Amino acid sequence: MRQIFKAGGSWNITIGDKIIPYHENFKLFMTTTNPNPHYAPETFVKVTIINFAITPSGLEEQMLAVIVELENPTLEKKKSDIVKKNAQDRKELVNIEDGILKSLSESEGDILDDETLINKLASSKKMSKEINQRVEDSKVTEKEIDEARESYRPVAYRASTLFFCINELSGIDPMYQYSLQWFINLFSMGVRNSPMSNELNIRLENLNNYFTYSLYENICRSLFEKHKLLFSLLLAVKIL
Repeated sequence: MRQIFKAGGSWNITIGDKIIPYHENFKLFMTTTNPNPHYAPETFVKVTIINFAITPSGLEEQMLAVIVELENPTLEKKKSDIVKKNAQDRKELVNIEDGILKSLSESEGDILDDETLINKLASSKKMSKEINQRVEDSKVTEKEIDEARESYRPVAYRASTLFFCINELSGIDPMYQYSLQWFINLFSMGVRNSPMSNELNIRLENLNNYFTYSLYENICRSLFEKHKLLFSLLLAVKIL
């Protein structure tokens, strides 16, 4: 545990065999490129560990937002607006509840005789009811939007699968490193350049085929000749 003590009017901390000045607002942040770090139990109890690693489901949701924004920007904007509005409404509800509790705690004497407090409670109740109704209405709209977005789920799933496929290439050679930003840019380019179709099923098939081949071509440019066949096999196994 931290060895903190006060000496000469200032706080100090013992680290190993050294005594150094200590400030209560001091924070130390450390990062690692290790995708799956393991630490001893005594380390876990002393620090807060946050894992920012990309997960297949998380990336799938991110790619779904990208494809919908490119294919149907109006739909994605509605989704984003609803999420923001719901967050604002929930925050306003919390503020209303906090205001009611504060008013009740500061009230003196009989609450029923405090006309100002009663009017404030009535106003807060009315506002709270309106906000709750807006939240319920937005849930219906959000559900309809989510159902429309779900039609692009197969493309998002394929994109997520392909990213983790190329991510495994670093196990063959450490030189094979590909950033998520590069992958998303390539995906966006594939969406814009793939053959269009008025039929959704054909459009989805075009998107998957075009992006898969585009990714394969770009990755093969960076691979040694002896690894290209292995990558082809890995790609086929992941897709099938």
